Amino acid sequence: MKILFDLFPVILFFAMFKWGEGHTNAAQALADQYLGHFISGGIVTIEQAPILLATVVTIIATIAQIAILLLQRKKVDGMLWISFVIVGVFGSLTIYFHNETFIKWKPTMLYWSYAGALLFSQLILKKNLTRTFIGKLEEELTIPESVWAPLNWIWMAFFAGMGILNLVVAYNFSTHIWVNFKLFGGTGLMFVFMLAQILFLSRYSKQQGEPS
Repeated sequence: MKILFDLFPVILFFAMFKWGEGHTNAAQALADQYLGHFISGGIVTIEQAPILLATVVTIIATIAQIAILLLQRKKVDGMLWISFVIVGVFGSLTIYFHNETFIKWKPTMLYWSYAGALLFSQLILKKNLTRTFIGKLEEELTIPESVWAPLNWIWMAFFAGMGILNLVVAYNFSTHIWVNFKLFGGTGLMFVFMLAQILFLSRYSKQQGEPS
């Protein structure tokens, strides 16, 4: 359930973009009506409407995520606050300048923020955030101290690489392909990476004893 909550803005971004692609005239009319006063020049073209509407929906969805957690008196994860700031800044620039380049940079800036947070915590704060993320799972494992630092660097490299890959797709393929990659490619690679981490860490299960 949590993974659906985390993917909520991405799923809505994809859905709205696809709707806009399939209903170009309606999307342009909707964008003109609600975004015309917020963009430079005041005119939204048919080509721009889908990405602009998808961007607005993403900003609203991210705000909704935070509001739901606050209303439930739950802690808002630091990464969600970072995501809110990044999507707010890059989304607003996308809408005002009606330029999709800004929103295409949003995933990269988010990935690099994660990598930067891991690097800063390890080098400056002397804290391993990967270990913090794993949390209670550590109670079921017997992971040697020597494993944590390399594991942290692997996560940093993954996020840094994902940021680069996003730009490669954004600048070398159509917006249509980039939107598909954003949901299916990015999410799929994250799932595969996390599955690989789980399989690796399972070697240290207390039920299995020390790895050979």
